[in-house]
Amino acid sequence: MRKILKGYDIIGNIAILKFDKASLKDKKEEASKLMLINTNIKTCLEKSEKIKGKLRTYKTKYILGKNTKETIHKESSCFFKLDVEKCYFSPRLSNERKQINDKIIKLKNKKDILVLFAGVSPYSIIIAKNNKKSIVYSNELNKIACKYGEENTKLNKTPNVKIIPGDAKKIALLIKKYSMPKKYDIIVMPRAQLDYTFLKEAFSISKKNTIIFFREFCKEEELKERIENLEKEAKKSKKKIKILNITKTNEIAPYKFRYMIEFQIL
Repeated sequence: MRKILKGYDIIGNIAILKFDKASLKDKKEEASKLMLINTNIKTCLEKSEKIKGKLRTYKTKYILGKNTKETIHKESSCFFKLDVEKCYFSPRLSNERKQINDKIIKLKNKKDILVLFAGVSPYSIIIAKNNKKSIVYSNELNKIACKYGEENTKLNKTPNVKIIPGDAKKIALLIKKYSMPKKYDIIVMPRAQLDYTFLKEAFSISKKNTIIFFREFCKEEELKERIENLEKEAKKSKKKIKILNITKTNEIAPYKFRYMIEFQIL
């Protein structure tokens, strides 16, 4: 029998499966085998379309197990409740979240932290739980993800996370609306593959010694050019920056990688 299961991700007790063309019967058989191997999986869904739109969501089809799209995912001793179809969440970014948190733990200046593109707030909550004296402002455009973010702050007992719904392009208005700090010690930007960088907004709310974690997507040979573009964007905002670290996290396509660039405002 040909292999029809191309791959899968596990979020909480839900497996998101990717299949080649096959009958529902064959898909159910593959899902059943997976559930026997991993007894934590209670639901199997098929990813039926690519991630799309500003909110980075996708549709799924029910295959086997409990018919639900809501789950609680455990990571770094934290719990994240979400609807896998209505909120973007990738378990493949767990190492990136841990790496950023580990770096922040070692920093001295971290009173005010801003996380943009926060989703259901995994970055924000992990950081807040391990840096209890910090206040983490968690900004997300997706209103449903923000509601889960609120629930997750209670679930993880992290009152030092403040959920900020809205568009990061309008960060100045959000700061006024929610009485947020005008400048930040740390800005985390785990943005998706977007043409718009949001660097202008990040530079406008940074100060001397602000540390920014900025996600970039490119081939290895393109990285130097992307760093140069980053420095040009800083110059436009009358800022000087120093690159502190560049971490290659995941391969997202053949020879194309996800990088996390850590830099400091001088």
